[in-house]
Amino acid sequence: MSANPSPVNTVSTTTLHDHGAKSHHEVAPGEIAVGVVVGRTSEYFDFFVYGIASALVFPSVFFPFASTRLEATLLSFAVFALAFVARPFGTMLFLWIQRRWGRGTKLTAALFLLGTCTAGIAFLPGYGKIGMLSVVLLSVFRFFQGIALGGSWDGLPSLLALNAPKRRRGWYAMLGQLGAPAGFIVAAGLFAYLYASLPLEEVLDWGWRYPFFAAFAINVVALFARLRLVVTEEYSQKMDEQELEPLRVTELLRARGPYVAIAAFSALASYALFHIVTIFPLSWIALFSDQSVPQFLVVQILGGFLAMGGIVASGYIADRLTRRRTLGALAVGIAAFSGFAPTLLGAGTVGQDVFILVGFALLGLSYGQAAGALNANFGDRYRYTGAAFSNDIAWLIGAAFAPLVALGLCAHFGLAYVGAYLLSGALATLAALGVNRWLRMKREAAK
Repeated sequence: MSANPSPVNTVSTTTLHDHGAKSHHEVAPGEIAVGVVVGRTSEYFDFFVYGIASALVFPSVFFPFASTRLEATLLSFAVFALAFVARPFGTMLFLWIQRRWGRGTKLTAALFLLGTCTAGIAFLPGYGKIGMLSVVLLSVFRFFQGIALGGSWDGLPSLLALNAPKRRRGWYAMLGQLGAPAGFIVAAGLFAYLYASLPLEEVLDWGWRYPFFAAFAINVVALFARLRLVVTEEYSQKMDEQELEPLRVTELLRARGPYVAIAAFSALASYALFHIVTIFPLSWIALFSDQSVPQFLVVQILGGFLAMGGIVASGYIADRLTRRRTLGALAVGIAAFSGFAPTLLGAGTVGQDVFILVGFALLGLSYGQAAGALNANFGDRYRYTGAAFSNDIAWLIGAAFAPLVALGLCAHFGLAYVGAYLLSGALATLAALGVNRWLRMKREAAK
């Protein structure tokens, strides 16, 4: 899944005078990529554990007071979105922590908060025991999960992009994106096992808590794996040399505000598709289909492997077409898929399975290059903060409310709204890429 690492740029050299001995350590893109993959896989596993539970478990455990199962699921998805609302605030808070106390303190505090909230959800009594307090506590934990996810930005993807060989940037950019399907596969596999092995009553009573305990343990392992990279003298020096340091978001917006918007909107085709093939279909199947939950999760796991293959393929494609053209071509592909999505979802088991498999394949191809494709617009000084904040905004406007909006509209007005949602994301990406191209041509003409 990774290319042979190529050493680039000596980051520390110590000369022993009088004896002529010299030692040095070189930052290799492959080494950075390992840290990126480990970090993203742990984050996405935690992310999907909550997402799957919000579709299958939480409507019964925390919202049994709703008049219908549909209403309970919509309430669950509203709480699900809180993390994405909180995430930009988490980025701003933890950038301040990093400026004051350093990168290691920031990352430790963020992942400790994330683990605490995840474990808190695992121990949280349901509505049947403590009433509305359970909903309040779930919302608080979910909000602070978002704060922690905003703070978990370590800058390694930006460092990887700057140190990757020039003609292999698409390949190295996609490596960190493998964490999303990897995290989904493990999370979906755990829930599939629970649903296949336990009676539904036991899943809803205690079985669902085990994936949250696993997420806590994985966060601890990931924390040490990432700290091993980001707090070493060599990496700290390299990030300092390339000005990958936190700035105030207000300063970023004053200097590069339009580029934050362009970077966020350029990823919308992929981010809109992200929840439409992962979280939303689970709720739709549970409410309106005869498919069993474990069977459908297995199909989604197969889709996750297709997404991993698509992400790897996107690296090869982007190194030949450029990342921006790849994003544009895949946005067109997602727009085309949006026309077939409603028909497939309404065509029974076979159609739903085809929707999942094709959707995951498209997701892999587009998501592989969606993050950071336009980060060069920020320049060295603003790249670290710009990459983090624009990604937060992309998740907020592209994915946060996707399960809630898609399920609500489709349940009341028909499946055509799934296609409309995907189409809107594709058009937003194409528009952002078009504006970016126009601004680039304008800058070149002014030289």
